[in-house]
Amino acid sequence: MKNICLKDWTRHRAVLFLDPFGMDVKWNTVELIAQTKAIDLWYLFPIMGVNRLLKKDGNIEEVNRSKLNEIFGTTDWYDTFYQVRGEQNLFGFYSFTEKTVDGKSIGQYFIDRLKTIFEGVAENPLLLYNSCNSPLFLLCFAAANKKGAKTGIKIAQDILGK
Repeated sequence: MKNICLKDWTRHRAVLFLDPFGMDVKWNTVELIAQTKAIDLWYLFPIMGVNRLLKKDGNIEEVNRSKLNEIFGTTDWYDTFYQVRGEQNLFGFYSFTEKTVDGKSIGQYFIDRLKTIFEGVAENPLLLYNSCNSPLFLLCFAAANKKGAKTGIKIAQDILGK
């Protein structure tokens, strides 16, 4: 992917569809695509894979934390996805960490991340569910080219459904 993205894109345009195996696409790959200013991206983001690594109590193994850091390109996802709460019981006050996100809010966080590097991002990504109605993937569209972003986003939003 790096070889493709580092070519001269000043006279070319492309559309790329990323359908990762698990959580194999790292944020730096997505950044390389955005930096071309010519490759528009359809990305099948693995919501279920991410959600499986997010433990309810916030105690995430270091190897899984690293995977999440790589897929989001930052460590601030933790503070977004978890909240420290406090409660009073018979023995006094205690605090605990609690997961506060679901598939939709994980997806929104990812869309917001895409907006930091692409010229435009479709505001209505398609959440794809399994037969048990659990979110599996988020189909996202991001436009890298400034001149074509508005048109690209309009077309993508029509495809994704408003």
